[in-house]
Amino acid sequence: MDKDLIAERFTKAKKTYTQTACVQHLIAEKMMQLLLTYTPAPKFHHIVEFGCGTGIYSRMLQQELHSETLLLNDLCPAMENCINDLQPQAHQPSVHFIAGDAEQLNFPSGTDLITSCSTLQWFEHPQAFFIRCQHFLSANGYFAFSTFGQDNLKEIKQLTGEGLSYLSLEQLGYMLEPYFEMIYMEEEIQHLTFDTPMQVLYHLKQTGVTGTKQSTWTRGRLQLFNSQFIEKFSREEDGKVILTYHPIYVICRKTDTEVYK
Repeated sequence: MDKDLIAERFTKAKKTYTQTACVQHLIAEKMMQLLLTYTPAPKFHHIVEFGCGTGIYSRMLQQELHSETLLLNDLCPAMENCINDLQPQAHQPSVHFIAGDAEQLNFPSGTDLITSCSTLQWFEHPQAFFIRCQHFLSANGYFAFSTFGQDNLKEIKQLTGEGLSYLSLEQLGYMLEPYFEMIYMEEEIQHLTFDTPMQVLYHLKQTGVTGTKQSTWTRGRLQLFNSQFIEKFSREEDGKVILTYHPIYVICRKTDTEVYK
C-alpha cells in the first residue's frame, strides 16, 4: 500500500470530495444513526475519528454527540483546512486535528469512542490496528466504523485488475472478536448509475479513491475500458452503466481483558 500516493490523490480531491462522495454521505448518516441506536452515544466524553477527510462524518459527530473532546485525524495534512469551521462553540466539543497514519499514531488513553467512515479499507494491518484501539479505549469504550466489502467497485477491478483487497464481513468479525464484544454488523450493496463509463472514472477521480497504483490511461486503454464497461455493466432498460459500492458497518465494545502487541 503506497500511503504517499493515497495521500496525494485524496489531497487533490479535497475540493470536490464533499460534493461528489454521495455514497460516503449516506454511509456517514447511517453510521451516525447506528451509533445513536446501539451505543450510549450522548455519554461519550472523548471521541477520536480517524480518516476524517473533509469532515462529512466529523460534523455529524460534533452536532449529535456533544462530547468534551473530538480528536480528528487524517493521513493528509491538507485536510485540516477543510474542517476549520469545526471550532469549539458554546456546548460544543474541543476539536483538535492531528495528521498522520492512524496505523502508527497513539490516540489518547481513555477514549470513549474510536470511530471512522470509509477509511479502514486503506489499512495495511487492520488486526494490529484493532488491538491498538482496544488499548486506547476506556473501560467499555466503543469502536465503530464503516468500511467496504469485497464487491466494492468490482466493475473497475474486473476491467483493470486494479483495486484494493477488501475484507469480508466474516473476516472482520474473526479479527475483532478476540478483543471486542460484537454489538452490530451489517453489509449492504449500493449502486450508482452513470450515463457513460467516462463519468464513472471522473467520479472516482473526484472522490480520490484511485490511489492504489500509478497508471497511465492511453487513448487505446480508455477506448477499450469504455467498450467493455458498456458491454458488461450497462442496464438494458436505459443503457446507463452501474458502479457497485459494498459498505460494511461494525459496532463493538471493548472487553474486560486487554490484549497488548
